[in-house]
Amino acid sequence: GNFGGGGIDLGDIFDGLFGGGGGRSGGGPGPRPQQAPPKGANIAYAHLVSFTDAATLAPQRIMLGDGKTVEFKLPAGIVAGQQIRIPGKGQPGPGGYGDAMVTLKIGKHPHLVRDGDNVRIDLPISLKEAVEGGKVKVPTVDGAVMLTVPPRTNSGAVLRIKGRGFTAKTGARGDQLVTLMIHLPNDPAELERLSGVLS
Repeated sequence: GNFGGGGIDLGDIFDGLFGGGGGRSGGGPGPRPQQAPPKGANIAYAHLVSFTDAATLAPQRIMLGDGKTVEFKLPAGIVAGQQIRIPGKGQPGPGGYGDAMVTLKIGKHPHLVRDGDNVRIDLPISLKEAVEGGKVKVPTVDGAVMLTVPPRTNSGAVLRIKGRGFTAKTGARGDQLVTLMIHLPNDPAELERLSGVLS
């Protein structure tokens, strides 16, 4: 996979920009003129991607060793520990610049958990919401959404929000699975009153 190059060697373009391709045209007094001069060393970076950015493939920025920032895209099907190559952003060498090799880490979310291409959340709802149904606010990687809880919902019921998961390698988004957890009131009188409603 050439990084965003579509078959063009970005390294050659960077060589042209930075004047790295010195001895190529002259064919100078080297012992082996066929061998291209070596490129500079690659530089390794680590980059923490937020959970939300990883799911939505938001563009990332990283500061390089020279203090310049560079923007790059996240790959579909991103996994922690994956490496991204940014051509021409490594050390200079006789044959041009090496590459920046960025190892990706994925941050945690306070409520959401990744499950393959899907995202899961345990959502507490009140007994009243479970019995009567209603709308509840659910955090997703694309912002909060209102989810309709059907009346007489059992604890542990799973509702699906389509297309709010991670982007698979195919480019399709997974779903968000919401497990409803009924939160019982602490007040015995309130519980008594509700059980009257239930019977």
